[in-house]
Amino acid sequence: MKIKKDDEVVVIAGKDKGATGKVKRAIPKEQRVVVEGVNLIKKHKKANQAGGQQGEVVTLEAPIHVSNVALVEDGKPTRVGYRFEEDGTKVRISRRTGKDI
Repeated sequence: MKIKKDDEVVVIAGKDKGATGKVKRAIPKEQRVVVEGVNLIKKHKKANQAGGQQGEVVTLEAPIHVSNVALVEDGKPTRVGYRFEEDGTKVRISRRTGKDI
């Protein structure tokens, strides 16, 4: 998966198309990412009588498929590729400009 935690991404498909945000969590097994302020859902929390906690409705970010987001470089969506350095290290690069990310 080419999108990592703390990357700035833009949503390119779905109900939140055009929204940008930072990746809070990457879930490589499921090919999904959680982006700040994108794909918001409401979750109902049950009241706990013993703890004295009231029931409430909480707004959370749900995971979105990684194919529906693109990395942002200079305010524009870009694809991500890889290049190997002379010493054998793998470096992420922008497919649009060729610069390191």
